[in-house]
Amino acid sequence: MKQRFDGPESRRLPAARHPVPSLVPSLSTTVSALVSVLLLGGCGLLFQNHEKRADATLQPTGGNTATGTVTFIERADGVQVSYNLSGMPPNSEHALQIRERGDCIITASSDGGSVFAPAASERSDSGSKVEGDLASIRADANGTATGFIVAPDVSLDGVHSVLSRAIVLHRDAADTYAIVPHGAGLALACGVIKQ
Repeated sequence: MKQRFDGPESRRLPAARHPVPSLVPSLSTTVSALVSVLLLGGCGLLFQNHEKRADATLQPTGGNTATGTVTFIERADGVQVSYNLSGMPPNSEHALQIRERGDCIITASSDGGSVFAPAASERSDSGSKVEGDLASIRADANGTATGFIVAPDVSLDGVHSVLSRAIVLHRDAADTYAIVPHGAGLALACGVIKQ
Protein backbone atom coordinates (compact mmCIF):
# COMPACT_ATOMS: atom_id res chain seq x y z
CA MET A 1 0.00 0.00 0.00
CA LYS A 2 1.26 3.40 -0.97
CA GLN A 3 1.55 6.14 1.54
CA ARG A 4 0.40 9.56 0.70
CA PHE A 5 2.49 12.58 1.75
CA ASP A 6 1.01 16.05 1.72
CA GLY A 7 4.12 17.65 3.12
CA PRO A 8 6.73 19.77 1.38
CA GLU A 9 8.37 16.74 -0.20
CA SER A 10 5.27 16.01 -2.26
CA ARG A 11 5.53 19.37 -4.03
CA ARG A 12 9.15 19.14 -5.08
CA LEU A 13 9.79 19.24 -8.78
CA PRO A 14 12.77 17.56 -10.31
CA ALA A 15 15.71 19.95 -10.84
CA ALA A 16 16.12 21.16 -14.40
CA ARG A 17 19.28 20.04 -16.09
CA HIS A 18 19.69 23.36 -17.95
CA PRO A 19 18.42 26.39 -16.08
CA VAL A 20 16.41 28.77 -18.30
CA PRO A 21 17.40 32.42 -17.83
CA SER A 22 14.60 34.76 -16.91
CA LEU A 23 13.48 36.93 -19.80
CA VAL A 24 11.64 39.33 -17.51
CA PRO A 25 13.99 41.80 -15.78
CA SER A 26 13.66 42.16 -12.08
CA LEU A 27 11.72 45.06 -10.65
CA SER A 28 14.86 46.67 -9.19
CA THR A 29 16.63 46.56 -12.59
CA THR A 30 13.62 48.17 -14.28
CA VAL A 31 13.37 50.92 -11.64
CA SER A 32 17.12 51.61 -11.83
CA ALA A 33 16.98 51.94 -15.61
CA LEU A 34 13.99 54.27 -15.43
CA VAL A 35 15.62 56.50 -12.80
CA SER A 36 18.81 56.70 -14.90
CA VAL A 37 16.88 57.77 -17.98
CA LEU A 38 14.99 60.43 -16.04
CA LEU A 39 18.14 61.80 -14.42
CA LEU A 40 20.07 61.94 -17.67
CA GLY A 41 17.14 63.54 -19.45
CA GLY A 42 16.79 66.12 -16.69
CA CYS A 43 20.51 66.94 -16.81
CA GLY A 44 20.27 67.34 -20.56
CA LEU A 45 17.49 69.87 -20.18
CA LEU A 46 19.36 71.66 -17.41
CA PHE A 47 22.61 72.01 -19.33
CA GLN A 48 21.36 72.36 -22.89
CA ASN A 49 22.09 75.62 -24.69
CA HIS A 50 19.15 78.00 -24.32
CA GLU A 51 19.86 80.60 -26.97
CA LYS A 52 18.59 84.13 -26.63
CA ARG A 53 16.65 85.11 -29.72
CA ALA A 54 14.62 88.03 -31.02
CA ASP A 55 12.94 88.82 -34.33
CA ALA A 56 11.74 91.84 -36.29
CA THR A 57 9.32 91.90 -39.22
CA LEU A 58 10.10 94.87 -41.46
CA GLN A 59 7.16 96.57 -43.15
CA PRO A 60 7.52 99.13 -45.95
CA THR A 61 7.33 102.80 -45.15
CA GLY A 62 5.02 105.06 -47.21
CA GLY A 63 5.50 104.67 -50.96
CA ASN A 64 8.11 101.86 -50.62
CA THR A 65 7.96 98.11 -51.22
CA ALA A 66 10.80 96.73 -49.08
CA THR A 67 9.82 94.01 -46.58
CA GLY A 68 11.48 91.15 -44.75
CA THR A 69 12.58 89.60 -41.50
CA VAL A 70 15.61 90.08 -39.31
CA THR A 71 16.55 87.55 -36.62
CA PHE A 72 18.88 88.22 -33.68
CA ILE A 73 20.60 85.29 -31.93
CA GLU A 74 23.07 85.93 -29.11
CA ARG A 75 26.38 84.06 -29.53
CA ALA A 76 29.67 84.06 -27.63
CA ASP A 77 31.21 86.57 -30.08
CA GLY A 78 28.22 88.90 -30.30
CA VAL A 79 24.75 88.89 -31.80
CA GLN A 80 24.25 87.17 -35.12
CA VAL A 81 21.88 89.30 -37.19
CA SER A 82 20.36 87.27 -40.03
CA TYR A 83 18.32 89.12 -42.64
CA ASN A 84 16.01 88.10 -45.47
CA LEU A 85 14.80 91.20 -47.29
CA SER A 86 13.08 91.91 -50.60
CA GLY A 87 11.44 94.75 -52.54
CA MET A 88 14.54 96.93 -52.77
CA PRO A 89 15.81 98.54 -55.98
CA PRO A 90 17.93 96.05 -57.99
CA ASN A 91 21.70 96.06 -57.36
CA SER A 92 21.53 98.67 -54.60
CA GLU A 93 23.21 99.19 -51.21
CA HIS A 94 21.34 100.04 -48.04
CA ALA A 95 22.25 100.75 -44.44
CA LEU A 96 20.73 98.45 -41.80
CA GLN A 97 20.52 100.32 -38.49
CA ILE A 98 19.02 99.91 -35.04
CA ARG A 99 17.40 103.07 -33.72
CA GLU A 100 17.10 104.28 -30.14
CA ARG A 101 13.31 104.36 -30.30
CA GLY A 102 11.11 101.34 -30.91
CA ASP A 103 8.56 103.32 -32.88
CA CYS A 104 8.41 102.83 -36.65
CA ILE A 105 5.95 105.71 -37.17
CA ILE A 106 8.45 108.20 -35.75
CA THR A 107 11.39 106.44 -37.40
CA ALA A 108 9.78 106.52 -40.85
CA SER A 109 9.14 110.26 -40.61
CA SER A 110 11.93 112.87 -40.73
CA ASP A 111 15.25 111.46 -39.48
CA GLY A 112 13.66 109.03 -37.00
CA GLY A 113 15.93 109.94 -34.11
CA SER A 114 19.35 108.64 -33.20
CA VAL A 115 21.01 105.38 -34.10
CA PHE A 116 21.37 103.11 -31.03
CA ALA A 117 24.67 104.09 -29.36
CA PRO A 118 24.84 103.17 -25.65
CA ALA A 119 28.62 103.70 -25.43
CA ALA A 120 28.70 106.95 -27.41
CA SER A 121 29.77 109.03 -24.39
CA GLU A 122 32.87 106.84 -23.98
CA ARG A 123 34.13 107.58 -27.49
CA SER A 124 36.49 110.45 -28.23
CA ASP A 125 36.73 109.71 -31.95
CA SER A 126 33.83 111.34 -33.80
CA GLY A 127 34.33 108.96 -36.75
CA SER A 128 33.70 105.83 -34.69
CA LYS A 129 31.06 103.36 -35.77
CA VAL A 130 28.28 103.04 -33.20
CA GLU A 131 26.66 99.81 -31.99
CA GLY A 132 23.37 100.26 -33.84
CA ASP A 133 24.99 100.85 -37.21
CA LEU A 134 25.07 97.21 -38.28
CA ALA A 135 26.31 97.34 -41.89
CA SER A 136 25.47 98.14 -45.45
CA ILE A 137 23.80 95.29 -47.28
CA ARG A 138 23.60 94.76 -51.01
CA ALA A 139 20.43 93.85 -52.89
CA ASP A 140 20.86 91.56 -55.90
CA ALA A 141 19.41 92.00 -59.39
CA ASN A 142 16.00 90.91 -58.04
CA GLY A 143 16.06 93.46 -55.19
CA THR A 144 16.56 90.82 -52.49
CA ALA A 145 19.27 90.44 -49.86
CA THR A 146 19.87 87.43 -47.61
CA GLY A 147 22.77 86.94 -45.21
CA PHE A 148 24.02 87.62 -41.72
CA ILE A 149 26.19 90.03 -39.77
CA VAL A 150 27.86 89.48 -36.41
CA ALA A 151 27.36 92.55 -34.22
CA PRO A 152 29.90 92.24 -31.36
CA ASP A 153 28.81 95.36 -29.46
CA VAL A 154 25.12 94.68 -28.94
CA SER A 155 23.21 92.09 -26.89
CA LEU A 156 19.71 90.90 -26.11
CA ASP A 157 19.80 92.06 -22.48
CA GLY A 158 21.40 94.75 -20.34
CA VAL A 159 22.57 98.21 -21.41
CA HIS A 160 23.49 97.07 -24.92
CA SER A 161 20.15 95.34 -25.52
CA VAL A 162 18.46 95.90 -28.88
CA LEU A 163 15.09 94.57 -27.66
CA SER A 164 12.11 96.88 -28.19
CA ARG A 165 14.12 99.10 -30.53
CA ALA A 166 13.38 99.70 -34.21
CA ILE A 167 15.53 98.25 -36.98
CA VAL A 168 15.51 100.31 -40.16
CA LEU A 169 16.46 99.51 -43.74
CA HIS A 170 17.58 102.84 -45.21
CA ARG A 171 17.45 104.10 -48.77
CA ASP A 172 21.20 104.76 -48.83
CA ALA A 173 24.32 102.91 -47.73
CA ALA A 174 26.11 103.85 -44.51
CA ASP A 175 29.39 105.42 -45.68
CA THR A 176 30.15 107.81 -42.89
CA TYR A 177 29.74 107.42 -39.17
CA ALA A 178 29.31 109.87 -36.38
CA ILE A 179 28.98 109.38 -32.64
CA VAL A 180 25.19 109.66 -32.86
CA PRO A 181 24.33 109.42 -36.57
CA HIS A 182 20.82 110.17 -37.68
CA GLY A 183 20.53 107.50 -40.35
CA ALA A 184 21.48 107.05 -43.95
CA GLY A 185 18.68 108.66 -45.89
CA LEU A 186 15.01 107.87 -45.73
CA ALA A 187 13.72 104.58 -44.34
CA LEU A 188 12.54 101.96 -46.87
CA ALA A 189 11.27 99.58 -44.18
CA CYS A 190 11.09 99.35 -40.41
CA GLY A 191 10.28 96.80 -37.72
CA VAL A 192 10.43 96.51 -33.92
CA ILE A 193 12.75 93.92 -32.37
CA LYS A 194 10.78 91.56 -30.13
CA GLN A 195 11.44 88.32 -28.23
